[in-house]
Amino acid sequence: MENDVLINYAKKAMGNAYAPYSGFCVGAALLTVDGEVFTGCNVENSSFGATICAERCAVMKAVSEGCTSFLKIAIVSSGGSYTYPCGVCRQFLSEFMEEGTVVLCDDQTGEMKEYSLDCLIPFAFSMPKD
Repeated sequence: MENDVLINYAKKAMGNAYAPYSGFCVGAALLTVDGEVFTGCNVENSSFGATICAERCAVMKAVSEGCTSFLKIAIVSSGGSYTYPCGVCRQFLSEFMEEGTVVLCDDQTGEMKEYSLDCLIPFAFSMPKD
């Protein structure tokens, strides 16, 4: 799938964001190895700690449907600049995305940056798997 198509999915998802406290809307679109796209948006909560980021929302939707292998994720926001996954989302993504998995960030003007997840979180924590 072309990067701009995935970015457009993320932009559409951003329109569903629930951000009454910050006004900062985020959308994410996650591409699975099977070619499916799962989208997510940020959902704020007045306790803030219960807020769910767009990236984790997309991953949870995918996992709840049985998908756990991903190729790339696109992230956009209403901030007018590049929005990168927060630290919690980087760690969360590292659970499901292998080395070299692509993270796309768009600045809402058509400019896009592409990173590998391991570049954004080079020493992610992981538990040994049997």
